[in-house]
Amino acid sequence: MAKVISAVANEAAAETKMVLIKHTRVMKNANGNDVTVMDYEEQVSVDDAIAGAEATKARLEAELVDVEAELVDYNAIKDA
Repeated sequence: MAKVISAVANEAAAETKMVLIKHTRVMKNANGNDVTVMDYEEQVSVDDAIAGAEATKARLEAELVDVEAELVDYNAIKDA
């Protein structure tokens, strides 16, 4: 799932910057062409968005360590 991220004009509370996140995915239409469909959109503060992205990055880095360990095991079996 992809995201389209943009700043939100927020004149009332200039100290709280907001972002608009559109969660999208690519599907095939009736003709077989790829089309981008928006699942939903949300507005969050930029600080919350940064915290969420950092948490996702940490989770993915941990998963990458596991996958690299699997690759070592698979290559050891292949080379044995």
